[in-house]
Amino acid sequence: MKGNLANREPIWIKELEDNHVYQEIKNARQDNKIFVIHDGPPYANGNIHIGHAVNKILKDIVIKDRILSGYNPHYVPGWDCHGMPIEIQIEKKFGKHLSIQDIQKKARAYALEQVNYQLNDFKRLGILADWNHSYLTMDFKSEANEIRVLRKIMEKGYLYHGLKPVAWCFDCCSALSEAELEYADRIDDAIYVSFRFANKDKLLKVFNLNSIEEGSVIIWTTTPWTIPSNQAINIHPEIAYSLVRVNSETSCGRLFLIAKDRVSICLKNWKLQGNILGTVLGKFLKGIEFFHPFSMMSDYYNKKIPIYFGDYVSLETGTGVVHSAPAYGVEDFTVWKTYGMQDHDIINPVRHDGKFANDLPIFGGLSIWEANSLIISKLKETGSLLQKNKISHSYMHCWRHKTPAIFRATKQWFIGMDIFPKDGEKTLRQNALSNLDKIDFYPSSGRDRLYFMIVNRPDWTLSRQRQWGVPMGFFIHKKNGKLHPNTIEFLNKIADHFENGGIENWQFLNKHDFLGHESNNYKKSSDTLDVWFDSGSTHIYVLGGKNGDFKSSIRNDRESTWPADLCIEGSDQHRGWFHSSLLTSCMLYNKAPYKALLTHGFVVDGKGKK
Repeated sequence: MKGNLANREPIWIKELEDNHVYQEIKNARQDNKIFVIHDGPPYANGNIHIGHAVNKILKDIVIKDRILSGYNPHYVPGWDCHGMPIEIQIEKKFGKHLSIQDIQKKARAYALEQVNYQLNDFKRLGILADWNHSYLTMDFKSEANEIRVLRKIMEKGYLYHGLKPVAWCFDCCSALSEAELEYADRIDDAIYVSFRFANKDKLLKVFNLNSIEEGSVIIWTTTPWTIPSNQAINIHPEIAYSLVRVNSETSCGRLFLIAKDRVSICLKNWKLQGNILGTVLGKFLKGIEFFHPFSMMSDYYNKKIPIYFGDYVSLETGTGVVHSAPAYGVEDFTVWKTYGMQDHDIINPVRHDGKFANDLPIFGGLSIWEANSLIISKLKETGSLLQKNKISHSYMHCWRHKTPAIFRATKQWFIGMDIFPKDGEKTLRQNALSNLDKIDFYPSSGRDRLYFMIVNRPDWTLSRQRQWGVPMGFFIHKKNGKLHPNTIEFLNKIADHFENGGIENWQFLNKHDFLGHESNNYKKSSDTLDVWFDSGSTHIYVLGGKNGDFKSSIRNDRESTWPADLCIEGSDQHRGWFHSSLLTSCMLYNKAPYKALLTHGFVVDGKGKK
């Protein structure tokens, strides 16, 4: 701090503010071409850190360069204000049993406090920006406009309600988006489990044998807790499967049904020797059934498990045979649905807190992680455990709690990536991908990174089970779960209520005022919108949208253009804000919300840690 900097620097910052330098520059350039940086909103929680500084200073460099090049600069800083991290802070400070009204009141106050802290620190960096008119996703107008964006998306037909396995955090007690997941190594039990033959006569015929002994189809899994929910055995119809007779007696019998290309490696792993009695393609095993491993322990598990065909089954690991629990696997669920099974047919005993339902035989009331060892013990007891070992593998975790997440089938609201909208000829996925070649990427590798994020992503899980977030303003029929037929019209009125009093008004809206004599048949939705939808909608109502259709949410002195000329964020935002902004924009306007994307890396220490 040489040159008396500690005393001089606050004076410089005060001069910037008192002299309205940013606004004076804009006044002098009001007839010049506008250059817009749309600010990816940092989260309103905690002190700013050196990563924030890198991001804001890079934006400042560009803004000052554009000013020197004769442009009229437009840079409105923003903050992302809803979501679980703030709820967690309120919970830590005040406990877990607050009413929704208390949570929202305290969360709003906390977020505003955090914004003010960060705002003052950002100003200390000497950043030129429209600090007097910064945007917050929790502004009443922002919350209202988010509902208006939702209404437009619903009108186009992108939104649907359904049961699907989604990433679920037991600590959040909520669904997670792709951007809320991170992957870390985890050590788990990997087990080979046998499902005893239930149709020996059919196997005899398929493999053209004269006689057949007791035996099993063998599966491999790293999630023993899913075994109680097994409903099928999935194989690939074009993979060759062999019936192998081992030379030693095992608790699982002497005949094993596994993929031919996995025979030698599996026998070596199991320390067994044997010979192949016959081989057929998977498609010839149609109709074969097996007994559930716990079929002898409880009437609940006493059932026959069918073979289903799944193209996702591979030969990379395991036995080429996959045990299927449709409630806890995306591919399993998809296969299950192709066989015409209904939502009510799915076995789904894991509750929102990670514990098995109390009425699940043997394992009821246990957390799935506690149940793992007991399940393995019971498999051994029934003679269904062929082998157990430890495996270190990459596993998805909640990025907030750093705890393992699972896929869990729940009723959620989704945006369909492969739905054709009512007014277009391209799906959302096709539209988003086709727009990438119209964007300038710095560095150019950002294009491929965003491309692969979109081409492989599942449908967008839009709903969350949280308190501090924009409510999905729906009235849902208590019996059939369907939306009221006037939902689109209602959303306009609900948005007006939010604009007058914020999302808190949802708790006080009287159903009768909307539904009249039907009000007793409907309930208000308790779901909130994904916070990535919050921030991913900001380009619409902060910049005004493609046709200025959201200008009402922008001050008259904040002229702007849409799309943004440039967005600058860390490279992690290919799966975050860049991603969600692109999807909302393509749904509404069939066009990207930015002309160029610049990504930067992260400040790390000598060991490479952020």
